[in-house]
Amino acid sequence: MSDIVYTCAVCGKETPVEKGKPVPLCCKKEMEALPFCTSASNSEMARSEDAGEPCDDGTQHHPKPDPRK
Repeated sequence: MSDIVYTCAVCGKETPVEKGKPVPLCCKKEMEALPFCTSASNSEMARSEDAGEPCDDGTQHHPKPDPRK
């Protein structure tokens, strides 16, 4: 099975979790899934001011957002 990478908004810790498992807790809060990538990785994009931060390229399944938030 594939993993979903979650990151802590407080301390920045990243944790891969198997798809279908509950969202992990860190620093007494639910962790957040990595954001979707907003730019493609190619030679033309190398000239942009993209910081190259970790992101999710959308190739894996993501849990539906919790309507309570």
